[in-house]
Amino acid sequence: MRNEQAIDALIRALGADLVATGLGIPDRRHGDWSGVPASVPRALLRPYSTGQLARMLHICNAFGQPVVAQGGLTGLAGGACCARGEVAVSLERMNAVEEVDAISGTLTAQAGCTLQAVQEAAGAAGFLFALDLGARGTCTIGGNLSTNAGGNRVIRYGTMRDQVLGIEAVLADGSVIGGLHKMVKNNTGYDLRHLLAGAEGTLGIVTRVVLKLHPQPRSVSTAWCGLPDYEAVTTLLQRAQAELPGGVSAFEVMWPGYLDFMMEKVKGLRAPLPGRHAMNVLMESAGADDVHHPAAFDDFLARMLEEGVIGDAAVARSSTDARSLWAVRDATAQLPVLLPGMAAFDVSFAIADIGRAALECEALLRERWPNGTALVYGHLGDGNLHVIAHADGGRPETRAQIEERVYDLTRRYRGAVSAEHGIGLLKRKVLGHTRSPAELAAMRAVKNALDPKGILNPGKVI
Repeated sequence: MRNEQAIDALIRALGADLVATGLGIPDRRHGDWSGVPASVPRALLRPYSTGQLARMLHICNAFGQPVVAQGGLTGLAGGACCARGEVAVSLERMNAVEEVDAISGTLTAQAGCTLQAVQEAAGAAGFLFALDLGARGTCTIGGNLSTNAGGNRVIRYGTMRDQVLGIEAVLADGSVIGGLHKMVKNNTGYDLRHLLAGAEGTLGIVTRVVLKLHPQPRSVSTAWCGLPDYEAVTTLLQRAQAELPGGVSAFEVMWPGYLDFMMEKVKGLRAPLPGRHAMNVLMESAGADDVHHPAAFDDFLARMLEEGVIGDAAVARSSTDARSLWAVRDATAQLPVLLPGMAAFDVSFAIADIGRAALECEALLRERWPNGTALVYGHLGDGNLHVIAHADGGRPETRAQIEERVYDLTRRYRGAVSAEHGIGLLKRKVLGHTRSPAELAAMRAVKNALDPKGILNPGKVI
């Protein structure tokens, strides 16, 4: 009854244009890309302004009506799925790039703005917005911040929390917090922007952000390298960071099983190198000099070949070549179609442990499911490893057994059960593998302080 009263109160206060119900709710607003079963939200709230969202949350809090914030719905942990009679909040109408400040090197955007729109606005002004994800055309800035998105350039620029200088957000009771500050130095008490980054909408809903911009690189060099072993991979990473002008902007590592699978299953891919190598690295370096930087990149690879660190290498000589190399790594987008019911893992380890952890993980899976599929790849420079496993036709009980083995391995290596995809619903039960009871208690205390009625994204994260 109270839920019905909440919806009636929302419609009376804000009107049907801002509060959609029944057939007025698009199917795409039911759940995210995780595949977690989702129900139709009780209502869909679509504000045009922070003030309207504040009024919405004030009403929901008064009636104890649960709320789920939804961005581009590209999440992979079930954090944006409705399941308990919630109303969904979409900021798709708050999608403007409000300002590019070339003097301060910042961009101010509303939370519903897509990542690609921010990248293009920054590029048009001669800047780079560093975050980059495969879902750039769909994912939103608010979702990126709420999940602390990572992506391909973390090794050089950091995660989403490192790209944000100021935020504006609405708390559960409708209070508006934060300031759209443009200062790098701002040591004035608790940093609420970092508290909200990665909170997955459980502490507040981000509405506007000030983003840090970087100079647009004038040169980007890309190469695919075949290496003899994992030790050579870490040597290449260390040497590249130390010897290349500007260091490394991307360092993607693929074990041979991944490359074999992609070459066989995905049409249109071209093998970057002849023959088979124990390890494969897609390396990118960005620089400010379009003459000397490419030459330094070539000289570095030549030294690595001479010293035996690299067995072979293919250097992109054009943007078309670079896209062809990246296509092999980005083909992961096709995995859900190729392996329906797959178990997908986004874990992280100390870089020194990744080689052993990956081999042990593959061995554990192949020993139990010798006819199954196990693919390993990741953003090695930031310790992020992705594992894809598929067996027994993707049956749920088999997925559960796979998850138990992989997450137990992660705990033994003192790794993290989520590197960049978040906790949501899917990883809530294994959060204790990574966080201590005292840490979990501190998280609950923060949640209870900011959202005492528990209306924001209930059941997610903790």
